Amino acid sequence: MPDERLHRTAPDFSLPATDGATVSLNDVRGEKGTVVAFICNHCPYVVSAARRMVADAQTLAGHGVGFVAICANDAVRYPADSFERMKVFAQTHDFTFPYLHDEAQAVARAYGATVTPDFFGLNADGIIKYRGRMDAGQTSAPPASAPRELVEAMVTIAATGEGPGGQKPPIGCSIKWK
Repeated sequence: MPDERLHRTAPDFSLPATDGATVSLNDVRGEKGTVVAFICNHCPYVVSAARRMVADAQTLAGHGVGFVAICANDAVRYPADSFERMKVFAQTHDFTFPYLHDEAQAVARAYGATVTPDFFGLNADGIIKYRGRMDAGQTSAPPASAPRELVEAMVTIAATGEGPGGQKPPIGCSIKWK
């Protein structure tokens, strides 16, 4: 069954970032595409992937692809995902991209995000062409021979405007809804 989140215009947003700025989708759009990643601070899938995510964002920047991460978890029930802790998480993992707080959870709902990490790949026109995982890693790094699925998908999108077939769904912790 096709993913209903694909082939539609990505919802816009304007959210506070850990660096004090307010960031919109337009602010992070790359010339050839954009990754919108829903993550959090406490999920072991995200913790395991954080450094690889930074490396992938740097690789994709070289292909004209922007990158942003958004935390939508309920910080009241999950204090490890508070905005203050987000700042520490971004600094600890040397994020080179904005890390945004979706306190109202409206952006996560608009995208249809369900887990952390959950990756959405947009083409240059802002159409969602990828929704899936970063790679085969879960709570540990993937095998060295594993493909870099997000990078490969976004390089294809940057070059052609279209996403690859056979996209694998994201695996992770459920978003902690209010």
